[in-house]
Amino acid sequence: MLEYLAIIISAILVNNIVFAQFLGICPFIGVSKNLDSALGMGMAVTFVMAVSTAVTWVLQHYVLEPLGLGYIQTIAFILVIAVLVQMLEIIMKKSSPGLYAALGVFLPLITTNCAVLGVAIIVAQKNFAFLHSIIYAVATALGFAMALAIFAGIRMQLDLVDVPRPMRGVPIALITAGILAMAFMGFSGL
Repeated sequence: MLEYLAIIISAILVNNIVFAQFLGICPFIGVSKNLDSALGMGMAVTFVMAVSTAVTWVLQHYVLEPLGLGYIQTIAFILVIAVLVQMLEIIMKKSSPGLYAALGVFLPLITTNCAVLGVAIIVAQKNFAFLHSIIYAVATALGFAMALAIFAGIRMQLDLVDVPRPMRGVPIALITAGILAMAFMGFSGL
């Protein structure tokens, strides 16, 4: 039980996928303009990251490693994630229109989110057991969602203050993201 707690705390705070590993920066900057879209993206990433990690773990341990095909891991994982996201989009559109309406806009963005691929590769490199992999993926996605929510709140506040013209938009967002990354470095002693 303590082992799972360590994985969760590490994935959310200490090794946050955005602030410590710098993965998923594009949706982090692009989707974090308001809190609703940030939370929607966070929810979609959590779902897709958990499912894709489970599928890529099975692929890694039961297909790639036994057949000696580890060298095509990245390509195989990219294909699996792209196909999985497309299948999820089709299934949700038909079976759960409400959920599709909530997540549908974000699903195509997740196909190109390097954080999803990064977690699948990290899980393979660390040789986690299946349950550890799923816990790590969900915790990492929750850390991504938390980073998006925090950043969205800060960006909404930045819209209310007088920022010098050359610093408006992306420049102040990048500076703020850098300060947040330094703040999260404080968790590295945990």
